[in-house]
Amino acid sequence: MNWSLRRALAFALVATLALAAPLLGWAAAVPFVVVAVLGASVTDGWLFEVFSTARDRREERLQTLVGFAGAAASVGLLVPLFDVPVGVFVASVLVVGYGDLGRRLVLEVRENRALSMAAFVVLGALAALVGQAVVAAATDAAVDYPHWVFLATSGALLAGILRTVFVSRDDPVVLLTVALLLWLFAVLAPLEGVPATAAWERVLVALGVTALFGYVSRALGATSVAGMLTGVFLGLLAVVLGGYGWFVVLIAFFAVGSLTTKFRYDQKLERGVAEPNDGARGTGNVLGNSAAALIALLLYAAHAHVPLSDLVYQFAYAGSVATALADTLSSEVGGLFDDPRLVTTFERVDPGTDGAVTWQGEVAGLAGAAVIAGLTVLVFDFGATGAAVVVGAGVAGMTADSVAGATLEGGTVGNQSVNFLATLVGGVVGGLLAIGVGLA
Repeated sequence: MNWSLRRALAFALVATLALAAPLLGWAAAVPFVVVAVLGASVTDGWLFEVFSTARDRREERLQTLVGFAGAAASVGLLVPLFDVPVGVFVASVLVVGYGDLGRRLVLEVRENRALSMAAFVVLGALAALVGQAVVAAATDAAVDYPHWVFLATSGALLAGILRTVFVSRDDPVVLLTVALLLWLFAVLAPLEGVPATAAWERVLVALGVTALFGYVSRALGATSVAGMLTGVFLGLLAVVLGGYGWFVVLIAFFAVGSLTTKFRYDQKLERGVAEPNDGARGTGNVLGNSAAALIALLLYAAHAHVPLSDLVYQFAYAGSVATALADTLSSEVGGLFDDPRLVTTFERVDPGTDGAVTWQGEVAGLAGAAVIAGLTVLVFDFGATGAAVVVGAGVAGMTADSVAGATLEGGTVGNQSVNFLATLVGGVVGGLLAIGVGLA
C-alpha cells in the first residue's frame, strides 16, 4: 500500500468516528475535537507519516488532518446548537472521507480522472447511505431509503464537484458546503409525503437518466469531468426538487447548447470566437449558466417558507434557462458572421468583442428562447401567454448579457459572472412578468 492510499484510508477511518454521533448526542463533535488537538500536537513519528500530505511534510504540521477534523467538529456542533439532523452530520463527514478513498483506489490501478471521480461519488454516496441507516437504527427513526439515497448522492456529487476545484487541504470548505446543502434538503424534505413507490421511482429515474446524460456528454467531449458532475448534480436536483418537466427544460439547454457549441467549431476557432478546451464546458461555465435556475428551483421547493407563489419561481426558472440557451445560441451562431456591432453604441467591432452582436445571432437567440418556451407549454402547461413570458424573459436576459459584456466584462468580471448576471435578470424578469400578467 503506497503512501497516498494509506493516507486516504486513514482519513476514512477518522471519518467513521461520525457513526458515534447517535450515541453521543449533543457531544457529537467531541471525537473530532480530540483528533484535531492530537493532530496539532504531532510533528513526527508514524502517525505523522500516515496522515501527512506533501505540504504537511514541508510545513512539519498535520494541517490537513486538523482542518478535516476541525470542520467535522464544527458541523457536529451544529447538531445541538441548531438542531441539524444527526444523519446530515454523519453523511457529510462520510461523503468526504470515503469519497477520497474511492478516488485514490482507482488511481492506484489507473490514472483516469473521470473514473477516479466516479469512484469518489459512488463510494462517498454508499458510505453516506450506510451512515444514515446506522443513525436511523440507533435512534429508532423511521426508515426512508429514497430520501437517504437522494441526500447521499447529492452530497457525494457536490463533494466531487468541489474536489475538482479544491485539494485535500481544503476539506473544511468541501465538508461545510456539503453539510449546509444537505441540511437545506433535510429541511425542504422534497420526498416527504410521497408514497414509497413513487419516491423510489423519482430518485432512481433521476439517477439513471442524469448519469446517462452525464456519460454521453463526457463521451462526446461536450463537458469536462467537473462539468459532467455538475450537470448530473443539477439534473438530479431538477427531477427530485421539481419534477421530470424541470429536468426536460434543463437538459434541453445542455443538449442544444452543446450541439451549437460544436457546430462549425473549427471555423469559430479560426475566427477566435470558439469556446476553449474543444468546446468542453467545465463547472464554472455550467454553473454560470445554471446557478440562477438552481436558485429558482430551490425557492420553488421552499415556496412554503418564502414569499410569492410556487408559479413565480417556476417562471423564474424557465426565464433563466431561456436566457442561457438564447445567449449560447446568440454567441455561437453570431460568432460565425462578420460585421458585429457593439450593443451599447452600434459601432462595428471585431468578432469576439465582448458585448458585440450580429442580427443573425440575435435571431438565433430568439429561437433558443422560443425552444424553451415551447417546452414549458408541453411540460408546465404554461399556455400561449406563459410561453410569451418565457420568450420575453429570455430576450431580456440575452440583452442584459450583451450590455454587461460591453460595460462590465474584463479584469475581475469574467464571462461566467456575466452569464450568471444575465440568467439572473432573465429569471427575475420571468417571475415579474408572470405576476404582471396575472399568471402567478
